[in-house]
Amino acid sequence: MAGGSWDLTSLPVRPGLYMNFKEAAAAQITGGQRGVVAVPLKSFTGGTAAAKAFYTVTTETEALKLFGADSIQSIKLALQGGAKEVLVYTLPDSATAADYADMRTAYDTRPFNVFVFDGEYNESEQAALKAWIAANREEGKHFMAVIGGNAVSDADPVQGNSRSGLNKDDYIINLISGVTVGNATYSSSQFAPYIAGLVAGTSINRSITYAPIQASDVTKRLTNTQIKDALLAGSLVLVHDGEKVKVEQGLTTSKHKIRAVRTRQAVSTDVTQTANDAYIGKIDNNIDGQAALISAVKAYLETLETSNALSDINVSLDPQHQSTGDSVYLLISYREIDSMERIFLTVAI
Repeated sequence: MAGGSWDLTSLPVRPGLYMNFKEAAAAQITGGQRGVVAVPLKSFTGGTAAAKAFYTVTTETEALKLFGADSIQSIKLALQGGAKEVLVYTLPDSATAADYADMRTAYDTRPFNVFVFDGEYNESEQAALKAWIAANREEGKHFMAVIGGNAVSDADPVQGNSRSGLNKDDYIINLISGVTVGNATYSSSQFAPYIAGLVAGTSINRSITYAPIQASDVTKRLTNTQIKDALLAGSLVLVHDGEKVKVEQGLTTSKHKIRAVRTRQAVSTDVTQTANDAYIGKIDNNIDGQAALISAVKAYLETLETSNALSDINVSLDPQHQSTGDSVYLLISYREIDSMERIFLTVAI
């Protein structure tokens, strides 16, 4: 009895049943790498690292060997915050604005989830960071950034809130609280790598609101009014609730929830990556090809729905545009799921 698979260009000669197994979609869209924090290291002494190079670090021991004990505070904080790995770029000694520009260009070629400076507070570099984030977003690369201030601005939340206004962006988080950890004191810029690790290490279906922080206190405890003003300004505030230090609310400087923004970034990044790898130039732009693409996008979104990152999914061809030639227009909609952050009780007596 003849049988097996078949090829349309060379059909079998013998009578029989020939069967091919074909995947319903060209490729499954899967989640990309999460938990990567990018840190441009200002200095490194006593290690084996060279200037203007990339190093991926997952443990403090690796960081010690590469950069020396005096240079790894930001790396340690990012890992303590929850980062899976830290993508380090080594700046040269006495780095100039041109060196920072080179650093940004170098990071353009590397995937990561959250960017943070090496504990430094530099207003001009924060402005350059904002422009860089916008340029990358326009080109389809999505990541968040955490910035902070110095001890003077940490003591005055008005200054911290002003920094949130200057750096207003969906993708930027501005920490305005310094902390004490044991006998050590950190400004908000110095502690920003910990928050970057916390954001990167938190699942996209979870919020960092009320997340406990590994600190003994904040350098300035804000009043209720000051906390509300900070949230309305889009600032990230750390508070001491009488027992522990925690994040008041996970917000970006545009006052969007970090959880929602990270979900959008994940959708944009994951769908784009798979389209580049498995669809563009490989799938026919006909009914079958379009159906395969729609099926793959929907299946991916359903995995996020299963994990409670979003709901109410709809994927279809966009009726406003003709999907002909080499162009396909999809219309994707879903509802973002937020975390429960405000509970209102009515007590009947």
